[in-house]
Amino acid sequence: MKGLNWTQWVALFIFVSMGISMIVTIFEIFTAPSVQPASGPKVTLKSDYIFLLVEIILGIIILALPSIISRRFKFEIPGLVYLMFIVFLYASIYLGTIQQFYSNVPHWDKILHTFSGAMLGAIGFSFVSLLNANENVVLKMKPGFVAIFSFCFAVTLGAFWEVYEYTFDAILNLNMQRFALSNGTPLVGRAALEDTMTDIIVDIIGALVIAIIGYVALKKGRPWMKQFEFKRKK
Repeated sequence: MKGLNWTQWVALFIFVSMGISMIVTIFEIFTAPSVQPASGPKVTLKSDYIFLLVEIILGIIILALPSIISRRFKFEIPGLVYLMFIVFLYASIYLGTIQQFYSNVPHWDKILHTFSGAMLGAIGFSFVSLLNANENVVLKMKPGFVAIFSFCFAVTLGAFWEVYEYTFDAILNLNMQRFALSNGTPLVGRAALEDTMTDIIVDIIGALVIAIIGYVALKKGRPWMKQFEFKRKK
């Protein structure tokens, strides 16, 4: 425990929080009703808790991925990129879903989509930096290509996330894409598309900001861009 750095302590805190939430969610699965009551306010159903449990388990697995990948390929993920990654997981799964920030905090979803666009753009820069640092890769990519790659990488993963939301909305009868009002009334026309399209737009904005910052830094050779690089372990 004494050997942990500050980013690992943050990751441990998030891991413990999600672990406790997983235990509570499993308990709720066995006690929650399967259908909505005929009268009274809307309640959380067993299927909702099952979906939440799946998200928590996936979140814990994803939280462990950077450590697994860094050990497998013998490189270290810099603190800034890793911190952005784990903070996003905490804000989206623990705060957003478990603590219901998506419902209770205005524009929480849009804030996270903007942040995720920037985070994924930084990860895209890191991937290309890893290739540029690899002695076996002959081609060295120019700043313009690195910026375009990081932008496309972030926007593509943002689009995949919308596919994920659309798929699970259909399978579990959820409303992650906000195609209906909270009372179940379906939206029509542009109103039904608004949430999905604004998510994609803020993804683009976040990715574009990082792409521009990264491009300028690479062109001018500023040392702070090293924080976006993967550093190989000796």
